[in-house]
Amino acid sequence: MPTIIALILASLLIFFPGQAIAAGGTAQYKPSLSYDNAELSGQDFSGQNLQTAVFTTAKLDKTNFAGADLTGAVISSTTLSSTNLHGADLSQGLLDQVRFVNADLSDAVFVEAMMLRSTFKDTNIAGADFTDAILGKLQQKELCKIATGVNPKTGVATRDSLGCK
Repeated sequence: MPTIIALILASLLIFFPGQAIAAGGTAQYKPSLSYDNAELSGQDFSGQNLQTAVFTTAKLDKTNFAGADLTGAVISSTTLSSTNLHGADLSQGLLDQVRFVNADLSDAVFVEAMMLRSTFKDTNIAGADFTDAILGKLQQKELCKIATGVNPKTGVATRDSLGCK
């Protein structure tokens, strides 16, 4: 049930970024930080608290998010080429139409993240935790081919979190 609610709210954020409608009334969604169309290539956000930050069509190549808290963050319509997300927490985040190219997702946490329409090319996912993440079947199948390791924070094996057979 929480995943369905998160999916509905995330969809509302994409189509109505200023407001989200909650049961019983209207609530304002206010991201902690908004980086719409920002040039952030090569920036260092390692270890920072970026909960609920919004990165829409931002330039994020070679950006360092190692160990950052991106819980509930929105990353949409962008390419993360040679981006470092080692050990980052992207739980309950929305990663829509993200192209991960040569990115380091090792030991990252994607618990309950929505990752539909995202692609992974030459990406390191060793130790990443995708428990209850929403992925397409093709994405899941491709990630299972390279899944190894155990997430040091959650203790969950990457293959198990993806439901690999």
